[in-house]
Amino acid sequence: MDSDGTHEARGTRANPVPRPAAPPEGPALPPMPTAPPGAPPRPDGSAFLAWLRTPRPKAAPGVWRFGHVPRPEEEPEAVPARQLISGAVIAFLVGWLIWSLLWNGYLGGWWLLPLYAMIPDSWAQPHSFGAVVVVYAYYLLIALVILVGVGRLGRWGELWRRYGPPAWRRSAPPSRPPAPEEDPAEWPQLRAAGAVDAAERLAAEARTGLMRDVDHARIVRAWQGVRSGRHSLAAFTGAVLSEGAAACLHPSGARDLPARQARHDLLTGQVRLGTTADDPRNPYAYRGTGLALGPDLLGTSLLAVGPAGSGKTGSVVRPLAESLCLHALAGRAAVVVVGAAGAGLGPADAYDVVVRIGNPESVYDLDLYGGTTDPDEAAAVLAEALVGDLADPHPGSDSRRSTTVLAQLLGPFRAVHGRFPSVPELRQLLDGAPGPLAELRKGLQASGHASLLRELDARERQLAHPGDVAGVLADRIALLDRPAFAGFFDTSGSSRPFSLKALDHPVRVRIDLPQRGHADASRILSRLVLAQFTASVTVREDRSLFACLVLDDATGVVTPEAVRGIQRLRSAGAGAVLTLRTLDDVPRPLRGPLLGATGCRVALSGLTPWDGQDFAEVWGKEWTEARDVTDRQIIAETPAGKAVHMLRRVITGKAPTARAVTVRQVERERWSASELAHAVPPGHAVLSLTDVNGEHAPPLLVDLRG
Repeated sequence: MDSDGTHEARGTRANPVPRPAAPPEGPALPPMPTAPPGAPPRPDGSAFLAWLRTPRPKAAPGVWRFGHVPRPEEEPEAVPARQLISGAVIAFLVGWLIWSLLWNGYLGGWWLLPLYAMIPDSWAQPHSFGAVVVVYAYYLLIALVILVGVGRLGRWGELWRRYGPPAWRRSAPPSRPPAPEEDPAEWPQLRAAGAVDAAERLAAEARTGLMRDVDHARIVRAWQGVRSGRHSLAAFTGAVLSEGAAACLHPSGARDLPARQARHDLLTGQVRLGTTADDPRNPYAYRGTGLALGPDLLGTSLLAVGPAGSGKTGSVVRPLAESLCLHALAGRAAVVVVGAAGAGLGPADAYDVVVRIGNPESVYDLDLYGGTTDPDEAAAVLAEALVGDLADPHPGSDSRRSTTVLAQLLGPFRAVHGRFPSVPELRQLLDGAPGPLAELRKGLQASGHASLLRELDARERQLAHPGDVAGVLADRIALLDRPAFAGFFDTSGSSRPFSLKALDHPVRVRIDLPQRGHADASRILSRLVLAQFTASVTVREDRSLFACLVLDDATGVVTPEAVRGIQRLRSAGAGAVLTLRTLDDVPRPLRGPLLGATGCRVALSGLTPWDGQDFAEVWGKEWTEARDVTDRQIIAETPAGKAVHMLRRVITGKAPTARAVTVRQVERERWSASELAHAVPPGHAVLSLTDVNGEHAPPLLVDLRG
């Protein structure tokens, strides 16, 4: 078995893919892949240093931290534009009137007494230069006092900030370069540990444009291995001095993806999905900020529900799969992406292993038993795949009977043949064909496996019972015993089966399921991959490597055992991404447990009201402030009062009223079923987030196109 979890091909179904050539020595940089039109630029060359030095302040879960400017928690009270402008103009006119009255002596000469008290009598002569300067300076001081007073009353400062030059400058002024001991491009953590030569080499690579964001993330990951004791400092330093930014390469030799469609920040591990809408239902601190996901959020698993065409694959699954592939190249993650052939889950060059089930040209096969040698474990996983959807949907149920039936056959077969049965062989055993069972019995008798003979005897006795589940298992396994799958699920060693035991390594895997004419078989295979994934990641030794399963269509996949498996992923350093067209594809008793098991929930536009009701229940209610406002028009009795009311109407645009406000605390749903069904615009989604530390973000309306 290779390091990527596959066996070398020895069959004739397809030619094996050649191993990637070793990367050239030295700092030579491979050609930069061409990004599709409209894709955001990647940090490379001179832009790399700017990307690396851009501040990333700590923010709430889901906020795009790259260049983020925190906002206050509460929205400041804003004066209406018409009232602000009219108030500023009236304040200016009032100030002008006061100055005119003072200048023309209508208010008397009292305001000149301080001037007369300060200047000597000799300066009061006509045409005295000193007298002229002091008098006009005093006039200017009085005018400034009046100007400051009316400016405060008229809110000129707010008018300047809202409509003046400060509002015209959209870009922040450039910040000064950080000090060398704080500059991340100078690798201060390596210098502090004594690896000065390695730090100098990496800093030179960054300055000359030979380092990319994936290189930086990969070397940081390798340095974390040195700090934890998994790697030696001498080996790390030697690799960096020898290969520079190309040190510690991924086994594929790739340093980037062929193309990127989403915007990624590998320094924080985030991928940007959209922009939080400037909507009153969103908290003020989130409005207008970028919305991003990373392993810290995917570690609680994600469920996205929306009809066809709502953007599940293009706006959610594809960016997440792309981000996880970049993390795998950086040595941080292992990813398995499962979807229909041609679903747009990324080019084949972006993956290390591509399993095209049902395609004769597929180089890789899928291990039906997940790479295990334990018959009981293989039986449990296979039973979940075959009949997990037929079990009682209540969370406390299981498929123990089906597991027992399969274990009664898999154990004796492996003891005799040294391998598990192929699909046709397993179908014959489940059907109770006398020839294969007799041959198996003869082999057990010859090898002296008395305990396994008792298992086989029990299986033969149960075949005669009318309620035996072997018939159902045989019918389900027959869906995989089709001509289209004749070259797959081979157990003889003549193919290259991929096993999910390989998730101990940073591997990128895509599994294409057959859809046309094989929908039931595709659901069985989806349940098989999910069961193998949950069984494999929970027994890994190195849980610092994030493992994620991305399932583009989870229809028929959610079973009681699957829900329990998803609940265990968080503590295993793993997560799952599931998408559904509707929650009706999940049995009613499992909808609540599924929504409770996933920390990140996405409701896309076009949701049905009954699906929205499930989301509204899991998001719960919140205390809000309800204001009941009663306006009563004021009737003026005198001509002066009528004039004042007319002036007030000109300023505010409204009739003078007396307002009575009643404030009450009420408990309301964060998002009601009706709002989720009818108030989410196309291309938008409402999503709530929870990270692995327990911090959470409330349901947010997000524009997935922004």
